[in-house]
Amino acid sequence: MKALTDQRLAVLYGGDSAEREVSLNSGKAIASGLQQAGFDVELIDTRGFCLADLTKRNIDRVFIALHGRGGEDGCVQGALQYMGIPYTGSDVLGSALSMDKIRSKQVFQAQGLPTAPFAIVEKDAYQETQAEKILATLGGMVMVKPANEGSSIGMAKAKTANELHQALTTAFEYDEQILVEAWINGPEYTVAILGEEALPAIHMETPREFYDYEAKYQSTTTQYHCPAGLSDEDEDALKALALKAFKATGAKGWGRVDVMRNNDNQWQLLEVNTVPGMTETSLVPKAAKVHGLSFSELVTKIVAISTGQLAD
Repeated sequence: MKALTDQRLAVLYGGDSAEREVSLNSGKAIASGLQQAGFDVELIDTRGFCLADLTKRNIDRVFIALHGRGGEDGCVQGALQYMGIPYTGSDVLGSALSMDKIRSKQVFQAQGLPTAPFAIVEKDAYQETQAEKILATLGGMVMVKPANEGSSIGMAKAKTANELHQALTTAFEYDEQILVEAWINGPEYTVAILGEEALPAIHMETPREFYDYEAKYQSTTTQYHCPAGLSDEDEDALKALALKAFKATGAKGWGRVDVMRNNDNQWQLLEVNTVPGMTETSLVPKAAKVHGLSFSELVTKIVAISTGQLAD
């Protein structure tokens, strides 16, 4: 095998998903970090690009920086696997299962991992009269989430039957299956995973109703705390839970696990992200910095993990 930085890498970014703009920023940052580490990097926007052409470009390995559908759901992973091109991050199963919020919640439940009660709403079977019953079953306040979108796209809070109906109507524009989750009152945390290790937890605070797309990418009022202000015991428990959730969905290599803590101080798993945002100011790089890794060292480590080699 070639020495790590002798490998020629393609960073796949952009694409056609609803998270295209975020992916464009991630891909540029990753490519820059890899070049700084000494890699030969080609940055490829997959919008309109034929993946089969990768076989003609002398590419040793692909760094996947595609967020959302087509890039984070196992599709591009399957294509690369079929062509025999190694890539970073989770494989087909881990990507697909982690991307699907409903199936991953079912896996959490099956493995006895803590996650909020939820209902599944199918577009073809949904009737407006169901909204009131769903709301009552889940405690009177809920979060509506398209099953296969990221970056909080299509998500909404609802506390009346009419609000829930409107939220579901909007969510159906993004997906045919919708996760309706009981509202969790409490702080939100995220834990980055790098190989077999959980990095320091981050506590996110926003004055908005929840940590939505604007809070993540546009707001200047969102606060990030790393260290998260937890006791050593709570930090260790959160890291252990994040690792269990990550492995439960079959995720590998690197990623991020989102968690909330309810009013009873119980952790509640939200989801596993297998290709989280990777700009210089994204959550995984923030945690890596506190852990002692620069952005360039972080992306190098992700490549190293995918090869089975240890980064210098």
